[in-house]
Amino acid sequence: MIIAIIRGFGPDVCLRLAEAYHNGGIDMVEVTFNQKAPQTWKDTAAAIKSIKGAFGDSVKVGAGTVLTEEQLRICEDAGGEFMVTPNTDTSLIRKCVADGLVAMPGALTPTEAVEAYNAGAKYVKIFPAGILGPGYVKAITAPLSHIPFLAVGGISPGNIADFIKAGCVGAGVGGNLTNREWIQAGEWEKIAAAARALVDNSGLC
Repeated sequence: MIIAIIRGFGPDVCLRLAEAYHNGGIDMVEVTFNQKAPQTWKDTAAAIKSIKGAFGDSVKVGAGTVLTEEQLRICEDAGGEFMVTPNTDTSLIRKCVADGLVAMPGALTPTEAVEAYNAGAKYVKIFPAGILGPGYVKAITAPLSHIPFLAVGGISPGNIADFIKAGCVGAGVGGNLTNREWIQAGEWEKIAAAARALVDNSGLC
């Protein structure tokens, strides 16, 4: 599985990006919360609702950078199906699972990963994977092979296969799928091609 991460764009652009990702073979989209700008949270909700309305079950959509139960509720109310966090917050994970959403918390250490999984996380994201490298992923997944790990942070077409081979079941990708020049120029086909390159290089298809 590959999750396309959208950060810092309005609902209209988020919808166009989701369409481009879908055309490129990526059918999971994470729209992140900006913790420094609560006034934008309504736009996050609007983007989730718009994507869900446009694609239904063909694209899974959820919220990223979720740190509070308020943000989880906003995601739920908008129709989001999963929650991604940068950290391990066991109470938030349990709340997410109890509400029927999929929890994908971030973890760095084996202790955090086990705590997150035991709290009900369906997937645990190793973050920041790009800085830690595939070697770290291989080391942490060896004794914790029962936990489905995602690589997030610095993932690109050039290294995604290395993280999958190291033990991850998928990845979250942001920067490599949100080229601002392409977005400003309306070159959605280039974004679709970037999505396709990730899918093809991942070895997951």
